[in-house]
Amino acid sequence: MTERSQIATSFLPLPGSAPVEWVIEPGLTSYPDALAFMESRAEAIRNGAAGEMVWLVEHPPLYTAGTSARIEDLIDPDRFPVFAAGRGGEYTYHGPGQRVAYVMLDLKRRREDVRAFVAALEEWIIGTLAAFNVRGERREDRVGVWVVRPDRPALPDGTPAEDK
Repeated sequence: MTERSQIATSFLPLPGSAPVEWVIEPGLTSYPDALAFMESRAEAIRNGAAGEMVWLVEHPPLYTAGTSARIEDLIDPDRFPVFAAGRGGEYTYHGPGQRVAYVMLDLKRRREDVRAFVAALEEWIIGTLAAFNVRGERREDRVGVWVVRPDRPALPDGTPAEDK
């Protein structure tokens, strides 16, 4: 299998493809409403009835639970609603002031390679962070973008603090 660092991160559409629509949703969007919209839009994209979209939303306070999430990991599981998410990982908090980017693309118009798609998203985020003088990096053994935080105390095992 190809090492993560060796995956090509270019993910341009085929020539002649329509531009990706960018939508910034005002106010707060409930998670069930967002999920219903994305499922409908993805089906329309797949059927050629709608264009690709990057949708920026804010949610009311909630947690999404990945496949590794365990309810005992939440200190106060009744504080916010918890929604099962079709992704890996544990819990993620979403709330007001935090923009969530939902990327709805037709991989058949680009490359049918989910690993390359994830790598391209990571590079997109790293480039965006760099525009704000924040250094993000990919890790060979983990999915996501990591920001080392030298301004925070080291972890108990001595490794530098970081944010995902």
